[in-house]
Amino acid sequence: MVRQSTPPMAAALLCTIAASTRHAAVTSAFAPTTSQSPRLIHSFARQTTVTSSPFRSFVGSLFSTTEEVDPGVVEGTDLRVLKYPHPALRAENEEIPLEALTGPGSEIAQIAKEMFLVMYATGGVGLAAPQVGINKKLMVYNESGDPKKWMQEVVMVNPKIVEYSQATDVENEGCLSFPDMRGDVERSKWIKVEALNLKGKKIKKKFKGWEARIFQHEWDHLDGVVYIDRLSEEGRKEVQPRLNELIAEHGEGAAL
Repeated sequence: MVRQSTPPMAAALLCTIAASTRHAAVTSAFAPTTSQSPRLIHSFARQTTVTSSPFRSFVGSLFSTTEEVDPGVVEGTDLRVLKYPHPALRAENEEIPLEALTGPGSEIAQIAKEMFLVMYATGGVGLAAPQVGINKKLMVYNESGDPKKWMQEVVMVNPKIVEYSQATDVENEGCLSFPDMRGDVERSKWIKVEALNLKGKKIKKKFKGWEARIFQHEWDHLDGVVYIDRLSEEGRKEVQPRLNELIAEHGEGAAL
């Protein structure tokens, strides 16, 4: 989901997706951590606010940069960004078995490394495995969007949201799977999550603000949900012409 420009926090979020399911060797650094990406399936509670802070002032680049970045071939990986309506974005995602989580050097750790490569190449701050054609419950993010700040890299395996705040806010989101479009999305202000890290250790954490929004956007991908599903009726009408173009470009086999 995802462009990066002005403030690092405004860095492209989430929707970097890739088409290949091959997992080629990768050379970038990796640091396992504790976090998840968002995918809200529960309805939002009553209390809603629209922020008017400086954060709101750069919502235009919240999930994408001033210019969209489609990196195409990324050195060190065969993973590619998938665009709507590729069926992998709507497919069911499998939980990763505990025995596969053996830390650095494992297949899952390798996939996570390559996902970071794709994420940074797109100028993004988060990426879910389905976006690169891997239908597993795996997500990565770095809220700074800066590959030099690798200590902020977070990998979450089999993440889930266990509690949502009643208070919500609305911010403008976009996604590389949906080039040249964006819309206002309502999400919970804070969430409590559970997940596993690459060593199979259980993670429990509360996210709020920017990090909560990143998580919810990415977690949605793991549930086959994309950000356009959360647009208002009016917002959906605004982007429908562009959606029609993407559908036509994809051709047969689309998953709407």
